[in-house]
Amino acid sequence: GVIILDFGSQYTKLIARRVRELSVYSEIIAPDTDLDTILEHKPSAIILSGGPSSVYEKNAPQIDKRIFKCGLPILGICYGLHLLVDQAGGEVVFKGEGEYGYAKINVELNEGIFQDISSSTVWMSHGDRVEKIPPEWKVLAYSSNGIIAAIANEDQSMVATQFHPEVHHTKEGSKILYNFLFNISNCEKNWTPLNFIEEQIKNIKAQVGENKVLTSVSGGVDSSVVAALLHK
Repeated sequence: GVIILDFGSQYTKLIARRVRELSVYSEIIAPDTDLDTILEHKPSAIILSGGPSSVYEKNAPQIDKRIFKCGLPILGICYGLHLLVDQAGGEVVFKGEGEYGYAKINVELNEGIFQDISSSTVWMSHGDRVEKIPPEWKVLAYSSNGIIAAIANEDQSMVATQFHPEVHHTKEGSKILYNFLFNISNCEKNWTPLNFIEEQIKNIKAQVGENKVLTSVSGGVDSSVVAALLHK
């Protein structure tokens, strides 16, 4: 599966949903979770979410630095991109204005996350931007206004996008996530909604034990199904 480190983006849960729509299990955890705990989940990849902070703010969220050298494929999105750039020796700056809303990107390298993609309309939501890429990294795509839109290290085990591939506004977003999950990370398609239901039943039973559960039902399909599952 995939571990998603949540840096406070409004889209973090959407990342998890998009990954699961591609039949890969995903789990959101706190950004300061240590590497040892992350590895207990046996992930095939890690995704660093976006967030409202700047990497240079005094109290900006950080992560266990060992994650960058753990050997697992990493996808950084927006703030996640800035973290990757900063830790690898690049430079992130704020120049008084950012990009918000739709943008057009032009792909420089049709490989990795951009396999079979040459250009796309994407969704941007950022103030900081990459001024200088880290040594031995490469630019994968630029915005039409010249701002770096995606980068990767030499073997593309670490890739990052300035835009948000998880939102439906990004035209090729699902394809980009698919390429990361299966062309770069070799994830397995082994998750279904039934897995989620069984997992939640197990968690509820472990928490409740022999006690009874009081369930409110609105009469709709969702609440009725939940009630039925709880009384199995």
